[in-house]
Amino acid sequence: MLPVAGVAESNSGRIADLSEDQRSSNRMFIPQIYPLTLALMILSMFSWGSWANTQKAVGSWRFELFYWDYVWGILLLSLAVGLTLGRTDAASPDSFFNNLGSASARSLLLALAGGAIFDVANMLLVAAIGIAGLAVAFPIGIGLALVVGSVLNYVVTPAGNPLLLFGGIGMVCVAIVLDALAYRKLSGNVQVTTKGIMLSLMCGVAMGLFYPFIAKAIKGEGHLGPYTVMFVFAIGIVISNFPLNYALMRRPITGAPPVSIGEYFSARGGLHAWGVLGGVIWGVGGVSNFVASYAQMVGPATSYALGQGATMVSALWGVFVWKEFRGAGPVANRLLALMFLCFILGLAGVALAPVVR
Repeated sequence: MLPVAGVAESNSGRIADLSEDQRSSNRMFIPQIYPLTLALMILSMFSWGSWANTQKAVGSWRFELFYWDYVWGILLLSLAVGLTLGRTDAASPDSFFNNLGSASARSLLLALAGGAIFDVANMLLVAAIGIAGLAVAFPIGIGLALVVGSVLNYVVTPAGNPLLLFGGIGMVCVAIVLDALAYRKLSGNVQVTTKGIMLSLMCGVAMGLFYPFIAKAIKGEGHLGPYTVMFVFAIGIVISNFPLNYALMRRPITGAPPVSIGEYFSARGGLHAWGVLGGVIWGVGGVSNFVASYAQMVGPATSYALGQGATMVSALWGVFVWKEFRGAGPVANRLLALMFLCFILGLAGVALAPVVR
């Protein structure tokens, strides 16, 4: 790829023979300077850490019903960016539809599998939020996902200063433990606390496994571009959601009564809008992260790790906006302060890993 004004051009061999006007139509948005790539990763972090506010906004409406609209929001966003930022002229092999048509079956299956695994993990996360709140489910679940996913992504595509990268990840691990301790101080109900933490841990393991599939799908012969991989990934989420969500509606993992699909269709439009908005917000973070990962100077491990700084963002929402730790006491407040400090130090290490050799 040839860097031009902060974006990458098509890898077509004919580019050198094109006029400047023709070249401008062949550009697919891929950052070629680190500040722009870092901005995308930060956007990913804030989007991934903020979408769950839409679930909090629907109140007591069941998370299984909310999730149907959420996955449609992700699919709509992936299609919108694919047809805009990911679409060049019809002759370019990097164009959205051309890349979809020329991608190998291996790359397509990897992206679909990544979407299905993410769907399982995210359903566990949404359930954990319903039980334990944003300030617990995200730091434990997504913090653990950061550790698992970053290590696996580094194995797939080694990039960045390993000392800073894994030192930052280590600080995030400490933050996870501090958050769990603070939650223990808040809740006197051991059963609820244990269920919320266990669902968060299960989510973290599954969430850490999906990104290596994306990392493999965007490299090698017949690979997908960042916009096409986002679209195929979203299709994988939608396909897997039909059997998975239906099963959870029949046998809820939270212990709540079963819920019917009729309740979904009878809900007022505002509830559906919140779910779609939540999916769109996550999708903005997803495509930003995939594009940053595609940039050669960063790599999947750093892009994923910084994006999963969403844990700190969501904890800020939970503590300061939703007041999930109100009345927790001075010990819990000190643990939360230490948690945020460890997250900040850890994310700083991850952010510096690509530029410090």
